[in-house]
Amino acid sequence: MDHGEALGKLRDLLGPKGFIDAPEAVAPYAQDWRGIETGAPAAVLRPKGTDAVAACVRLCAAAGIPIVPQGGNTGLVGGTIARDGAVTLNLGRMDRIRDLDPLDYTVTAEAGCTLLSLREAAEAADRLFALSLGSEGSCTIGGNLATNAGGILTVRYGNARDLVLGLEVVLPDGRVWNGLRRLRKDNTGYDLKQLFIAGEGTLGIITAATLKLFPRPRQRETALVAVPGPRAAVELLGRLRDGTGDALTACELMPRFAVDGARTYLGRDFDPFPAPSPWYLLLELTGGAGSSLREQTEETLAAAIEAGAATDALFAESEERRRRLWGLREGLPEIGRAVGGTIHHDVSVPVSRIPDLIERATEAAQSVVPGCRPYPFGHVADGNIHFNVARPEGMERDAYLAHAGAMGRAVHDVVHALDGSISAEHGIGGRKRAEMARFKDPVELDLMRRVKLALDPEGLMNPGKLLP
Repeated sequence: MDHGEALGKLRDLLGPKGFIDAPEAVAPYAQDWRGIETGAPAAVLRPKGTDAVAACVRLCAAAGIPIVPQGGNTGLVGGTIARDGAVTLNLGRMDRIRDLDPLDYTVTAEAGCTLLSLREAAEAADRLFALSLGSEGSCTIGGNLATNAGGILTVRYGNARDLVLGLEVVLPDGRVWNGLRRLRKDNTGYDLKQLFIAGEGTLGIITAATLKLFPRPRQRETALVAVPGPRAAVELLGRLRDGTGDALTACELMPRFAVDGARTYLGRDFDPFPAPSPWYLLLELTGGAGSSLREQTEETLAAAIEAGAATDALFAESEERRRRLWGLREGLPEIGRAVGGTIHHDVSVPVSRIPDLIERATEAAQSVVPGCRPYPFGHVADGNIHFNVARPEGMERDAYLAHAGAMGRAVHDVVHALDGSISAEHGIGGRKRAEMARFKDPVELDLMRRVKLALDPEGLMNPGKLLP
């Protein structure tokens, strides 16, 4: 079967709502979230169910058409950009929650469910789905799992892979593997679902998942703490985990740039403390009914201030105040876009080495572009720092971004020297493959290639992504 015949059969199979090839209609699916990369898919396929996905894959396999799976298209490493005659298979129409069992603490959802809709369904059942990202209104659970998304709750609940009990996957030959098990214990051999989590669609297409739920917290405390530097922030993190019985659910490190940048670039004039601080920690702690969470947190912060690990602290006494505090953290990506030229690095190191990472990576970035403005921030409790670097004032955007490769190599060299990872939660996509080859252990790469060859011998599943 040639490509033209296969595309005609796909059009007949999916109908006008499921087969898109008009250029203006294809365009939103062909550009990445940051607007850096644009692809040219032969068509966009939007199947409505697992059987339709499987039929699409069988037709594409018969004609040798590459397939690029896509969720909410909120990825940051070009992982869902289709090129060279590939089709984009977007799962947005598969958005049903198939089952939610409060007694089992499980939910089974199709891959196109947005993270927000999944969290809202859990909350309606008085449960918590413990994955939280800034893009939760747009990103989908299939994409979250394909990239092993992290987010702000990792310190308490783990990354996306830690929330999965079972998967349903369409394999590269069109067969469907139904692994939608709700078991907490199943010791019967290889844990196959882990092959597809973080696989970025290179081994198969996740069409549904059975996920863990948790008790919904009855108490929540949100606080902002001024700290003198990253080393004091890491010390305070340890104090908080010890002093509150590990009630910490989020711990976000922010530089002063979060406050000043919001004022300069976003027009938001909100300075939470009377005196500016070079660094801040945004904390969220949760607990069950009847626990003395506020008292424990206050005592721990008071001791930290007395010891010099913090200089000031305040609690959110209302939901409006809480939203304003979180607005500082959530505004940082917006600031990056408003700056009009930012180089991004999503990296992780052991928590104890975060201060060294920030110091040494700042020096490395400024050695590549003098005058650049690093503003590292992120999930300090799990070692994931978004080491973002704004262009020097007065430097043209394109001239600055031309240094992205050199700066990335310099920053990643620091990360590697600190036993870290060049991708903490955003994945590899097409953008970090060369860096993957530089740092990944050759034995690991060989094993990964063997798995790819075994499951996708024709190399049709998201080609040019993840594996160098």
